[in-house]
Amino acid sequence: MTENAHQQPSAPPTELPTQYAPADVEGPLYERWVERGYFEADAKSDKPPYTIVIPPPNVTGSLHLGHAFEHTLIDALTRRKRMQGLETLWQPGMDHAGIATQNVVERELGKEGKSRHDLGREAFVERVWQWKGESGGQISGQMRRLGDGVAWSRERFTMDEGLSQAVQTIFKRLYDDELIYRAERIINWCPRCLTAISDIEVEYQDDDGELVSMKYGEGDDTIVVATTRAETMLGDTAVAVHPDDERYKHLVGKEIRLPLTDRSIPVVADTHVDPEFGTGAVKVTPAHDPNDFEIGQRHNLPSLTVMDEHAVITAHGPFQGLDRLEARSAIVAALRAEGRIVAEKRPYVHSVGHCSRCKTTIEPRLSMQWWVKVGPLAKAAGDAVRDGRVKIHPQEMEKRYFDWVDNLHDWCISRQLWWGHRIPVWYGPSGEVVCVGPDDEAPSGEGWRQDTDVLDTWFSSGLWPFSTLGWPEQTESLAKFYPNSVLVTGYDILFFWVARMMMFGLYAMDGTPPFHTIALHGMVRDQFGKKMSKSFGNAVNPLDWMDKYGSDALRFTLARGANPGVDVPIGEDWVQGSRNFANKIWNATRFALMNGATVDGPLPDASAMSATDRWILSRLNSVVAEVDAFYEDFQFAKLSDALFHFAWDEVFDWYVELSKTTFQAGGEPAKVSQRVLGEVLDVTLKLLHPVVPFVTETLWTTLTGGESVVVAEWPTDSGFRDPAAEREIESLQSVITEVRRFRADQGLQPGQRVPARLTLDGTALAPHEAAIRQLLRLQPEGEAFSATATLPVAGATVALDLSGTIDVAAERKRLAKDLAAAEKEKAQATAKLGNEAFLAKAPDDVVDKIRGRLAKADEDIARIGAQLERLPQA
Repeated sequence: MTENAHQQPSAPPTELPTQYAPADVEGPLYERWVERGYFEADAKSDKPPYTIVIPPPNVTGSLHLGHAFEHTLIDALTRRKRMQGLETLWQPGMDHAGIATQNVVERELGKEGKSRHDLGREAFVERVWQWKGESGGQISGQMRRLGDGVAWSRERFTMDEGLSQAVQTIFKRLYDDELIYRAERIINWCPRCLTAISDIEVEYQDDDGELVSMKYGEGDDTIVVATTRAETMLGDTAVAVHPDDERYKHLVGKEIRLPLTDRSIPVVADTHVDPEFGTGAVKVTPAHDPNDFEIGQRHNLPSLTVMDEHAVITAHGPFQGLDRLEARSAIVAALRAEGRIVAEKRPYVHSVGHCSRCKTTIEPRLSMQWWVKVGPLAKAAGDAVRDGRVKIHPQEMEKRYFDWVDNLHDWCISRQLWWGHRIPVWYGPSGEVVCVGPDDEAPSGEGWRQDTDVLDTWFSSGLWPFSTLGWPEQTESLAKFYPNSVLVTGYDILFFWVARMMMFGLYAMDGTPPFHTIALHGMVRDQFGKKMSKSFGNAVNPLDWMDKYGSDALRFTLARGANPGVDVPIGEDWVQGSRNFANKIWNATRFALMNGATVDGPLPDASAMSATDRWILSRLNSVVAEVDAFYEDFQFAKLSDALFHFAWDEVFDWYVELSKTTFQAGGEPAKVSQRVLGEVLDVTLKLLHPVVPFVTETLWTTLTGGESVVVAEWPTDSGFRDPAAEREIESLQSVITEVRRFRADQGLQPGQRVPARLTLDGTALAPHEAAIRQLLRLQPEGEAFSATATLPVAGATVALDLSGTIDVAAERKRLAKDLAAAEKEKAQATAKLGNEAFLAKAPDDVVDKIRGRLAKADEDIARIGAQLERLPQA
């Protein structure tokens, strides 16, 4: 009744162990998958392609929850497409992580009492390669633990020979097209790492600083400015005011004395200044502030660098040689001594950028660097989304994307490191500048030298969707798998990585974007929605949870929280719950095998099936369709939730339980149900496999005898629906649920048997009497039967004889006490809600809680009253 291809069992189903032990199963299963080549992709195949590239983890990294989350989603997509018959490539690889890797190796050298300068550049780079071979890339083994179905034979590294050729090729092309240039601009500078860093490598946090207001000028020509970085005043070359600010019009064009120096600086009018903020006047330090640099460019101001690369003051005078923080205190003290301080505020909490690697405060610094002219590239990247060639999911993220690419500044691509792709530019003895492509011979001879900088790591990772496929060579893999089908990544790097891939892909591949769809996910947070961090004490090593609960449990928990573009909370209790789900799947399949569930032969005709069989097959097809729709919309949380409730609630808790009486009775109905149960489990395990691959592989191969669910055919909706059977089983469920509730209300133990008379005439429930009695522990009524409670539900009547099963007097006393408590609660809530003075003062959330208490009290009063009425007279 589903479009589900069956493999003939290669061996009869074997008996499953009584308990599922993930640690015994996962490792060997994964190695078997890899050995059999299930995850490899053939560029010569005539199957339609499906391609996803891994967001390359750093070679220094280990698996964190963010990786586990993202990899779970990608693995689910690729496993499903592989089962659907597409030539599926999940391209693996790692990023060389310039700053992070260099820092790691420099720390290792430090333990030996050496620095990279002791080794020299060439020997240091060799040392990094040695470290990479011995210690780098531990995340690859952890990805195997998680079950990542990547094509390991295609694994790439951003510094390998092929990708290095791609980097040099595109640099040369951009340079020749005048889209790469060298210029002196303000950059983010780390005084500890001694390099420029990208915007994404700057972490902002609120720091306790100081805000100092000070007077520039003399007499009537004074002006007050405020700063959090007093040390930069040594590099001030102007004071700026708004051109319409009447307070300062008499000063515009004049020069005023800069304190602590022998210089005078002009007052300039610039619309960048906000006259409503502070005094409406700002000090301008073009060499040490990005906004000031722009003002300086507009007004042709000099740029004075007053700090070196270590953030030590270089300006001549009493502060020369001081660290920036030491200079800050000394300069404020000197200004105070001159009577220049107008106000001081400490602490002054403000946002400060820090290096993400070493946590050092970033110093904006004027520096000669290499830049990409992003204007035409960014326009192309924006147009590709606007004209529909690339879709961003969820769609509401498009605005953020456009806000970024439409306002993108030129990109600083040079880094003052030794580890990375060295900039392929040579300088000659007479001022020559030569950019060298991969097929060019580099200039040689006396006086020629190569640029010492390396490229930003994001430059090489921006080529990832096509460089990993062999570009610039026109390879079979490039022709087959480019453009990629989907990019799955976090919204937090939409701007930094995704935009760069869009720009480079469109440029290098003649206007063809690197992927059809960008599927953005959120960030993993703790169960309270708080960012995970070692400093917060809530960071989690996913390997610990995988060791404790199994990889499937972690994967299912992550997928079940994955709503598009929304952050994902996770807690250990939830992982434990997912482990329980894996155990439930295991136990239910084990029961099915013990009761003869099979996939042999075609499904019987619907006319030979019971309503229970037709109901579960109808629901199964609906779930197949639902899950497919959710996959196409990247709704991982919804598809996981749908599978959880179908498997646990409908298959295991209802169909399996309702089928027990059929199996016990035997005969042809039992054979039909055995085949139906086999079909349902076969399809359900296939649907679950992309998210929980290990337990489903073990169970599916045991159930079917097939080779592997990894290469099994994905089920499709056959269109079979049986609304009548669904209504019939819904009625059956209503009867069982209502009687169970009544039993619980009466304090009966779940296994306690009760005499009952079932009146099912005129309903479709007559064939289910045996199942009803078994599930509800109802025994035949007997000669002495006397109904003490009658429950009409779903057109049927269930009469129960509770005499002798409960102490009626004690139960009445208990219920009367509960009723009194509920009535007291109602009276208190009613009184508060009737008090106008209280309502006028109480917050809305408090009033809402009281209304909720009143509603709950009303429900309790009605429920307890009904229970009292149903009790037999004492």
